[in-house]
Amino acid sequence: MEFRVGEALIGEGYEVAHVDLLIGTKDSPVATAFANALATLSAGHTPLLAVLRPNLITKPPAVIVPKVTVRNMEQAELIFGPAQAAVAKAVADAVDEGYIPREKAEDYLIVVSVFIHPLAKNKHKIYYYNYGATKLAIKRAMQNFPDVGTMLYEKDRSYHPFVGRKLTKLWDPPYLQIALDIPELEEVISVLSQIPESDHIIFEVGTPLVKKYGCEVVLKLRDVKPDAFFILDLKTLDVGNLEARMAADATANAVVISGLAPISTIAKGVSEAKKTGMLAVVDMLNVEDPVKRMDQIAKETLPDVVELHRAIDSEQSVPPWSLAKEIKKYRVLVAVAGGIKPENITEVISAGADIVVVGRAITKARDVEGAVRRFMTHLKPDTDQFRIMTDF
Repeated sequence: MEFRVGEALIGEGYEVAHVDLLIGTKDSPVATAFANALATLSAGHTPLLAVLRPNLITKPPAVIVPKVTVRNMEQAELIFGPAQAAVAKAVADAVDEGYIPREKAEDYLIVVSVFIHPLAKNKHKIYYYNYGATKLAIKRAMQNFPDVGTMLYEKDRSYHPFVGRKLTKLWDPPYLQIALDIPELEEVISVLSQIPESDHIIFEVGTPLVKKYGCEVVLKLRDVKPDAFFILDLKTLDVGNLEARMAADATANAVVISGLAPISTIAKGVSEAKKTGMLAVVDMLNVEDPVKRMDQIAKETLPDVVELHRAIDSEQSVPPWSLAKEIKKYRVLVAVAGGIKPENITEVISAGADIVVVGRAITKARDVEGAVRRFMTHLKPDTDQFRIMTDF
């Protein structure tokens, strides 16, 4: 028994082709799906067999299932015309070109889901885009593309064309974290609009801003930077799971829990953050011995990031990054906040910092963009800036 899955998107505009495909032998679940598709009719989603011409189906047989409700005869003609012909030709060519072994063509069945936009008009584009997408989906299915290694490599590099880049992991340090500690929303929005786009810039929604406007302030900031990585600095001291859920509901990418909180609170906050797809940050602000505290925390849980933090009001002489390498032994990312300037950022990164947190040196600069770029010269270029995106 064989059961394979393929997918491909080719083209542009209203005629873009997106194909989801199942291919399997007649003793696999694909056979059940194939029979159900032909036997179960619903208004606007009538399945049809792929034919090279009237009275000549393909081998393997393929059933075409429209994804979009067909509302009139014009749309029906596009399905029963160029789309049907394209899928049939793609299946036949896949056998001819060896993607499907000729000797096994009688053993397989194919279910092809096609997308035809209601506003699509150009029959030539519909034909060629769906032909290419179907053949590519078959090839990928038969080659088991992507393998697990490719998926893991691409998962944090890739972005959905209808959504944009949505970072969920900070996998390519070092990062510049810009702390938005200004309590006035209009001023924050002004600062945000001046910050250049970069894969290596993330944003901290500071505690004063959250206290004044609530967690939902993240949504207002997304109007300016919709795809940015926002860290909600709640400095949670109690009800860790509740506050982590509040951050997730506000679309934050990470939540900050105070290192002074009870271990149980930290553990609940970390667990809830990971459950909802966020990163959990433990902030060691005012923790007397961050390494000893991490020893205690690590017995119960491990956050994603530990922040070594010198407070604005502190006159601490020892730089916070001096403990970075000791914290990294817990296999967490290390963020460093307090006293970081373009002149010492290289030292901070060399000391083991994965994230350098900068606030007023950027947000209060007369030239915000210029200030950011002075820090950016010490970071990597944008992720895969020079990679040519290709797929099988």
